[in-house]
Amino acid sequence: MKILKEIADWAYSLAAALALAIVINAFVFQPTRVVGSSMEPNLHNNDYVFVSKLSHTFAGVPDYGDVVIIDSRVFRDRSIKDDIADPISTYLSVAKITEVDNHIWIKRVIGKPGDTLEIKEGKVYRNSTVLEEPYIKEGMKPASPKKVVVPPGQVYVMGDNRNNSSDSRYIGPVPVSHVLGKVVMVL
Repeated sequence: MKILKEIADWAYSLAAALALAIVINAFVFQPTRVVGSSMEPNLHNNDYVFVSKLSHTFAGVPDYGDVVIIDSRVFRDRSIKDDIADPISTYLSVAKITEVDNHIWIKRVIGKPGDTLEIKEGKVYRNSTVLEEPYIKEGMKPASPKKVVVPPGQVYVMGDNRNNSSDSRYIGPVPVSHVLGKVVMVL
């Protein structure tokens, strides 16, 4: 009987610790792993990053230049279920048990609500001023000029490897509710 009580105590302690870890990772701080080359030369495939989730928890708008993780599924609402499920998936990927979910992307904030962004001649203009971007891998290959006004409650994000990045140029502006946190440390 004593051994069963001890096993039950251990199981309860482990379950409580796991629940606390999930809550911390969902709403406070989360490790994750970079997948792909869209943020080169600053972040590389399989780099580990730590993300502050406080801005997401309190629905803050990130600053220009912040490197953030986003939920790229911008055409669906996010729920508390997503906030709980994503850290579990991330834990499994950090432990290399599974791959990182392909809907979680790491990108840089280029535009905030109300900004007019224009991409022309391989450069990004914000409110008619060309951006100085020392963090990008190389100049963008010229494409058709594109102009967008960032709607209220949304941000515009791009990868640093502009010629090899799926970002707001493809999915459009990202709702602030889909900005899951800010990268605060890279290992």
